[in-house]
Amino acid sequence: MSDTTTRALSLLNLLQTHRHWPGSELAARMGVTERTVRRDVERLRDLGYRIESTPGAAGGYRLEAGSAVPPLLLTDEEAVAMAIGLRVAASQRLVSGPETTITALAKLEQVLPAPLRRRVKALAEAVQPAGLNAGAAVSSDVLGELALACRDHERVRFTYTAASGEVTRRRVEPHALAPADRHWYLLCWDLEKEDWRTFRVDRLASVEHTRVLFEPKPLTPEEIEEFIFVARSWVRQAVEADAVMELDLESMRAAFGQWGQGATAEDETHTRWPVGGSDFRETMYGLSWIPAGVEYTTTLASPEREELREVLERMLRALDAPPPPSPVR
Repeated sequence: MSDTTTRALSLLNLLQTHRHWPGSELAARMGVTERTVRRDVERLRDLGYRIESTPGAAGGYRLEAGSAVPPLLLTDEEAVAMAIGLRVAASQRLVSGPETTITALAKLEQVLPAPLRRRVKALAEAVQPAGLNAGAAVSSDVLGELALACRDHERVRFTYTAASGEVTRRRVEPHALAPADRHWYLLCWDLEKEDWRTFRVDRLASVEHTRVLFEPKPLTPEEIEEFIFVARSWVRQAVEADAVMELDLESMRAAFGQWGQGATAEDETHTRWPVGGSDFRETMYGLSWIPAGVEYTTTLASPEREELREVLERMLRALDAPPPPSPVR
């Protein structure tokens, strides 16, 4: 690439980052004279870029919108961010339709260098729709590496920091990435736990590719959505308790499905299951899902314990009381 072309591209990159550039500052940034800047501006205009110039001491240059979309210069991080945004837009139908955004994504991928194209393509194939709002910052490098592993069915290792602050090293088979509410989640098969697990991507670090491929276990889009929904529910609650059930861990997981996440074996015949909510009523609702006939104890503390007892006693009295007579019509 000639020095003239390289310089013109550098000038275009600068013009894209600010609304207005003084000519002297552009010249200083590029290490050339203001006359050279003017010549490079004319070259860009010949290529179809609408660049407005204003004379005088406060004069300079600005890039205007034209009648057609000119080529854009993007950094690697900008390209990855754009790919993520396009995928989310397609899943949420934020524009004319998913076809429009996927086409734009394909065009973006087509002109990128091979390593970056692999990352963008992986994002397009691995990301699962589930809604997205502003939330914790996520490293595009980590997200891209996980997307590649999802696409290529490659086992990875990573460091995970739980909400409690505990740091562990995990070895998993990545299945899908999903944006949900305020966070990104990785759904994967945990090789140590021998079960499905969902991890917050912003708590992931040091992703290591093992180069070991795996045959993905089948999951339907509905099952993926349920896993992500359960993961979104596992946040610290105002009211938290444990239920210790007279049910072995395997039977408990069979009965609760994905909602059995977090359960641990108390002994061979009992399982401890964390349950909670914004108040004692939500905790009571969670306890109501323990299978019929299964006895259990709970660690629900005061004052919520007394509040729950009062509500249940009133319910029992209402159930035992004779029904009121039907009104005469």
